[in-house]
Amino acid sequence: MELTYLRTFCEVASLGSYTRAGDSLGYAQSTVTAQIAKLEKIYGAVLLERSGRGMVPTFAGRNLLPYARQMLALREEAREIISGGYKGQLTIGSIETLAAYYLPHRLHRYRGRYPEIQLRVEPGLEAEIIAAVKGKSADFGLIFDKTYESEELVSLPLRQEPMYIVVHPEHHLAQVDSAAPSALAGEPLILTEEGCTYRQYLLQALKQAGMSPQVDMEFGNLEGIKQAVRHRWGTAFLPGYAIEEERRSGVLRAVPLTSGGEEAFYIQLIYRKDRRLPAALADFIVHMQEQQ
Repeated sequence: MELTYLRTFCEVASLGSYTRAGDSLGYAQSTVTAQIAKLEKIYGAVLLERSGRGMVPTFAGRNLLPYARQMLALREEAREIISGGYKGQLTIGSIETLAAYYLPHRLHRYRGRYPEIQLRVEPGLEAEIIAAVKGKSADFGLIFDKTYESEELVSLPLRQEPMYIVVHPEHHLAQVDSAAPSALAGEPLILTEEGCTYRQYLLQALKQAGMSPQVDMEFGNLEGIKQAVRHRWGTAFLPGYAIEEERRSGVLRAVPLTSGGEEAFYIQLIYRKDRRLPAALADFIVHMQEQQ
């Protein structure tokens, strides 16, 4: 029964509410409350507390959470190996741009073949995704970076992707075929949040060119960045897959950045090297490698 209680604890921690956790698991709220109480009795500590954001783990709860997720992942892995199949939930950690522009149609195809599998996409920054895959709270991770290497994880390049300076069609850079970092001197920049790999790449390229970047706006949402460029509030720096529609329609102009000798960026699928993959999860990798 303890694993059942741990599953309920993880769901409350994820959703921030006894009610939402009960809805997700098919329990009444009173059942969720009772299970958390029993789990707190087992561990001799208060695991959840109320805050302005709902129910959040206490210090003890935060310490328990990664172990709880690992225990649940191990149970599911054992079930897969013994049964020879896979049912239940498939969790993919993904950076926000790939979750919005790369995953949807691939997940749609995969879901058509495995309708019994519940797909869960958890957006996050690259460091969070890598930690989730290493900690077994995510089955796969989808990142966008230079080639990633790890002793614990397989990193499978899915597609090389160009990076672009993105401007309004009437911007003075819109008429050039490519631009060096020096072309951004004095340009107000509209960038993604800190922790984004290609934001770091651009800022490093500007620093190496002896420039101080003028970051006027930051957005955690790609649509916000593109709308800001359309309103001529500044210049953005985005991967090609995020602006395909705008390039085709002509509402934005994408100019390749030439910084000289830099390693290319790749969409990469990561998963644990020690993970035994049942057929359904191995097939997920195949679906991710399909180009369309």
